[in-house]
Amino acid sequence: MFTLKKFSKAIAILATLALLITGMTACNTDTGGNSGEPASAPIKIVVADAKTTHHLNLYVAKELGLFEKYNLDVEIVPVDDNAAARDLVVSGGADVFWTCPTTAIAAIANGAPIKTIAQVKKPCTSVLLVPPESDIKELADLNGKNISGISPTCEAIISLTVASRNAGATFNLERLAGGPAIQALQAGQVDGAILEEPQASIAELEGYVRKFDDVSANIPCRTINASDKFLSANPDALKDFVKAIDEANGVILADPTAENIVDIAHNYTGAPKDAIIHGNNRLLFGITLEVEGLKKLADELVAMDDISENPGDTMFAEAFKGITWG
Repeated sequence: MFTLKKFSKAIAILATLALLITGMTACNTDTGGNSGEPASAPIKIVVADAKTTHHLNLYVAKELGLFEKYNLDVEIVPVDDNAAARDLVVSGGADVFWTCPTTAIAAIANGAPIKTIAQVKKPCTSVLLVPPESDIKELADLNGKNISGISPTCEAIISLTVASRNAGATFNLERLAGGPAIQALQAGQVDGAILEEPQASIAELEGYVRKFDDVSANIPCRTINASDKFLSANPDALKDFVKAIDEANGVILADPTAENIVDIAHNYTGAPKDAIIHGNNRLLFGITLEVEGLKKLADELVAMDDISENPGDTMFAEAFKGITWG
């Protein structure tokens, strides 16, 4: 006989089953952590990149899955140089690029729709290298010398130009990129070469001597820059992007010559591992913008007639004020 007591027991069992089914359904549809699935589709960020060990934090963040941690899908598009990286972002073909700060400053001052969002590293690690028998001992000895370097607007070349000018010397700049600059130095075609890492370490390991390291010791080196369009549409994604980069910075700084770090640098740039090991400790990565130093570089660009006026704070992304600057 189906009694009231049995009926109540059946109802209780059904209620318990309903709760269990509801709980299982909730677990199966959870996108926040239990299932390991992201809450939403990853945001795509395209980075135009002229490969160099100066951009090692980008590569480390990519290889260690730090972008994925923040639900970002980062694509790195190789380009030939900083100018090509800038142009790809300006044209809308990419969203972000790493560059020497003067490249970004000049572009912004001339109306390019980009903003600087974070520093990459400081100080500038480009340095003058000369043969061991060189008669260049003091800054004044640079007078009349032929020195190779990538561009008169490179921050290291600007700082050496100013320092030598203050010492009453003027040198002749032979515009050559890293590899050709080393070749010219080896052939005796120039008296010295201003080189960045890893080319500086390559030359140093061959016996060339570093000179005037202190000249660029306070010059900010490399910045991360984003298109105004992407910045306006995805400020939070870019903030997470910079967080991932900062985590990569911490990994690199903890052991700049760790085997996996050296392997990543070599695989992305093709630089010799011995040069990477020799110079990686000089790459002091960070995200805080060196605002005053960048403005001083802008002043030098004005003095060189490369730009008409200093863009000042307008070169920095307002969304990052209080995060990487200000």
